Amino acid sequence: MASSEAPLVNHNTQIRQLQRRSDTGAVRGQGQQSINVGETERIASAIGGGALALYGLTRGSIGGIVLALVGGAFVYRGTTGHCNVYEAAGVNTADKLSGRNPAVSVPGNRGIKVEKSVTINKSPAELYTYWRNFENLPRFMDHLESVKSTGADGKRSHWVAKAPAGTTVEWDAEVINDKPNELIAWRSLENADVDNAGSVRFKEAAAGRGTEVKVSLEYDPPGGVLGAAIAKLFGEEPSQQIEEDLRRLKRVMETGEIPTTEGQSSARSNAASAK
Repeated sequence: MASSEAPLVNHNTQIRQLQRRSDTGAVRGQGQQSINVGETERIASAIGGGALALYGLTRGSIGGIVLALVGGAFVYRGTTGHCNVYEAAGVNTADKLSGRNPAVSVPGNRGIKVEKSVTINKSPAELYTYWRNFENLPRFMDHLESVKSTGADGKRSHWVAKAPAGTTVEWDAEVINDKPNELIAWRSLENADVDNAGSVRFKEAAAGRGTEVKVSLEYDPPGGVLGAAIAKLFGEEPSQQIEEDLRRLKRVMETGEIPTTEGQSSARSNAASAK
């Protein structure tokens, strides 16, 4: 076990050493580019960029060369701590924690917003009850590996989600607004791998056609907007995920079946026991 982990540890150590050398150069040199990328984001950029560059090179095509170049740009971004896009937009995540309101998970000038909705032929009360038990979420959210309640009052939980290139991200979250049968709102806590906040609303549909379920999500992915663009290449982009998740929720609640792979489903689930 120790031998298999050694390359990763050495790789992370090398990245940090490159970062320190780059930081020292930026301080000593006159007129050099300033550091505007935060520590966690730099590590994610360097590791993710290296993986993307390697993936691109193995494809042996023009598209692969483009991916390799993009990956190289991310490695450069991670080792130098400078992002030209951030500079042009006036964004500086290196000062992410300076003066930040701890009650705000995603600062308004950086978050990526996603909204999706679906109509399900169930009552708001049924849907609210199912969703409010967060451990049910991985049943229809394919990108989630697990959600575990960690607070005695049911307001805090620990989430593990799939990320691009076979990796995972984790965070702790807390419920900040809870209106039975109407609304659940949450936010991630400090030291989250992906800062995020969101809500789900349950509203009776017109003409008694069930319930409209509307999900709003705001998140700050590692690597910012560029990181979100790279994630799309791997099919791990939240707007796509949420749309697919809501379709699965509709199927779970209306048919009692838990979808697995495309075009297939498992045996009927016992929805009552999961509530």
